[in-house]
Amino acid sequence: MYLTNENEDYITRAVLVGLNTGSSQSDFDRSMVELKELAQALDIEVALTTTQNLPAPDRSTYIGSGKVEEIASALDMVDANVIIFNDSLAPMQARNLEKALDTEVMDRTGLILQIFAKRAKTREARLQVEYAQLQYMLPRLAHMKTSLSRQGGGSGRLSNKGAGEKKLELDRRRIEHRMAELRRELEGVEKERSTQRGRRLNSGVPKVSLVGYTNAGKSTIMNNLLRLYGDDNEEKQVLEKDMLFATLDTSVRSIEPKGKRPFLLTDTVGFISQLPHSLVKAFRSTIEEVKYADLILEVVDFSDEEYRWHMDVTRDTFAEIGVEDIPIVYVFNKADVVRNEQLESGRLAIEVPRASGDRIYICAKEDDSLEALVDLIEEKISERHTECEMLLPYSEAAALSELQKRGLVQSTEYLPEGIKVIALLDQRDIGRFEGFIDAG
Repeated sequence: MYLTNENEDYITRAVLVGLNTGSSQSDFDRSMVELKELAQALDIEVALTTTQNLPAPDRSTYIGSGKVEEIASALDMVDANVIIFNDSLAPMQARNLEKALDTEVMDRTGLILQIFAKRAKTREARLQVEYAQLQYMLPRLAHMKTSLSRQGGGSGRLSNKGAGEKKLELDRRRIEHRMAELRRELEGVEKERSTQRGRRLNSGVPKVSLVGYTNAGKSTIMNNLLRLYGDDNEEKQVLEKDMLFATLDTSVRSIEPKGKRPFLLTDTVGFISQLPHSLVKAFRSTIEEVKYADLILEVVDFSDEEYRWHMDVTRDTFAEIGVEDIPIVYVFNKADVVRNEQLESGRLAIEVPRASGDRIYICAKEDDSLEALVDLIEEKISERHTECEMLLPYSEAAALSELQKRGLVQSTEYLPEGIKVIALLDQRDIGRFEGFIDAG
């Protein structure tokens, strides 16, 4: 079920197989295009794409014996060495297909797992991916041991089982033991993450999360905001590449626009349709970082014809992880591509950048777009703050310094009785400084 050849000269050529059991043709075609992009993310060359229409998947071979024979006849002609299915296969279906086609068979889940395994860089991401892979592999063990005998005595004791049966049980035990180890390690990592998150929450600095479909431009926005308003150190930059799932790790960076309040910007793993449940579960603590944001920037690739569908997938993922009641700004990235296409065709062209309500149209590589985005972030963050007048005693100078650092102070006036401060405060700050706020 896994592509294991590490020979650099070895070229993996795949036949992509899709089964439509009643979806609209546009949805089905979109899913097949995405499968091709997933294969290319692993440097797999697509030799052939074939589809089948059935009212329901075939229980034995998923696509039916006739389609299996058709693919088998085409394998030598297209010189393919792996078959990739656009849906999850049952272990028995995968085993039957491998036997009938005499080549490696993968499903969409296995393909995405391999991409995640290749992209994982941090310790947490590697632990999460390994756990998801083992969870995926466990029910498939019985169909991976074709060369071993399954015969043995009937007493039920391990010593009387066939060689293959013993190997299966030992493998299962090893996997379950390793999964238990990974759970303990991930619990420790989650405690560290919770501690770091607690410090960020207590800092009072607004938290802004970049979310959206994979390859929409989240990392490009992060890196260019760092270039303009943060630490442009190369070590602070996140991987930026035109491919699905270029980055898996959650990165938090401080953005400090001049004359505006600073905020913490979080770049999260991208979403995709049919994201394997095992990965959602394994990466839950990472994905759930967005639940602690004060503002969500949902980045949308506006140049992609399927951008509305991508937004639907993101909305569904939010529902799955319980994200609600957090303000969202829809950032339509690559709007310059759309503008140029409109100009070339003589149509009325969109203005870039352009902000309207909770939407903004930008090009993540253009400074004026980023400036407009920061202006909108400032506006949305301010909506959750109230302008308050306080009289702080001089003994609270440290609190004033903190408010100034967070960009909340509008003005100060030093009086004999204390420091008169006009500041933008959220509900937590209002509770903290309640005794110093002028109620009038």
